[in-house]
Amino acid sequence: MHNQYSTKRSARFRFLLLASAILAGVMLTQAWGVTPQPKTGGDTGAADTVPEAQHFIMMCVYMGIALGFSFLCSVAEAVALCITPSYLAKLKNEGHRAASSVSSLKGNIDRSLAAILTLNTLAHTIGAGGAGAEAAAYFKNVNLNVIMLVMTLMILFLSEIIPKTIGAVYWRQLGPLTARFVKVLVLSLFPLIWLSEQLTKLLTRGKSHHGFNREEFTALANIGAAGGHFDKRESNILTNLFRFPELRVHDIMTPRTVVFALQQDQTVAEFMNGDPNLTFSRIPVFGENRDDITGFILKSDLLLNFAKEQGRAKLRDIKRDLLIIRDNESLSTALDRLFDQRAHILLVIDQHGGTAGIVTLEDVVETLMGFEIVDEADKDIDMRVVARKKWRQRMEKLGIDLRDASESSGDSPPSDG
Repeated sequence: MHNQYSTKRSARFRFLLLASAILAGVMLTQAWGVTPQPKTGGDTGAADTVPEAQHFIMMCVYMGIALGFSFLCSVAEAVALCITPSYLAKLKNEGHRAASSVSSLKGNIDRSLAAILTLNTLAHTIGAGGAGAEAAAYFKNVNLNVIMLVMTLMILFLSEIIPKTIGAVYWRQLGPLTARFVKVLVLSLFPLIWLSEQLTKLLTRGKSHHGFNREEFTALANIGAAGGHFDKRESNILTNLFRFPELRVHDIMTPRTVVFALQQDQTVAEFMNGDPNLTFSRIPVFGENRDDITGFILKSDLLLNFAKEQGRAKLRDIKRDLLIIRDNESLSTALDRLFDQRAHILLVIDQHGGTAGIVTLEDVVETLMGFEIVDEADKDIDMRVVARKKWRQRMEKLGIDLRDASESSGDSPPSDG
């Protein structure tokens, strides 16, 4: 996709070069093909041809000023706007000697652009005005509108379209050189730049408009997916990542009403002999009622006790402490707590301190990745049908499409019942 785009861009660039060459040829043909008007009286010798030659030379000088300086300014402007933070970081990591100058160019972009545009305006005004006057004096028998049209087209192509295309395509190679060029411009045109900055501050009242918000990054992720630079799963991950702080624990938790939990006073043998449900690797245990969650047990501890001690221990004896989190906490906070405590499960409580549900590391990662994780030891993923249905409904309301992510990975989404 990228190679195809580069080929099209190179073709457009060659077309612009060809068009500019044709325009230059037209200009030279006019210059050499039109003879100056001789004076009606007096000596028509070499003394009269000198002013005409001077007009032609000065016209070329002014055009050179207009096109040359404007060409450089257009390239510099395109390069300055194309430099990315990742490119700056790459230069710094490599220890490139131009890293500081390029960083200064991009870091103070307003001053850099002010210097570039100031020189560009001066070149256009002085160069184009002088060239037009000299061309009118030299091409006496050519309509002035024709002269201005040719000059306008030359300035458009040779000092705007072509150089900006070059800058946009080769900005990585031209970045260090452009930084040095702009640094000289800033020093040379400092009085005008200072005046421009003061006027800008007066108009904007010091407000900055260079912010970059999460919505823009999400849009970029979608554009990247549409352009083939990201696949669907990568786009979903990037989108979910920047929406992550907005989500709360209650958005993804397994509700208390469908949490599989065990009474802590029963023995391991009683549970194992009663058609045990060993789908889950971590099982909450409760005391007097299901609102009184006191901890959780590991499936591996259950099996180990049943094998070594015939399950004589009570569940309360092998339970582990369960960390607590409020249902209105952000998912970022939940993820930090899980990582800090090296935990995989949290007990969720509501504002009154009652049990609201549980949330696992798996739930958090599923939300971030945008598709459901199935443990390799899980034989039946339909055991959490009710909770997963509610969870999927919440995800759809939040705009997270799990089905798209599953399809992009080539897997079918698990059945909900």
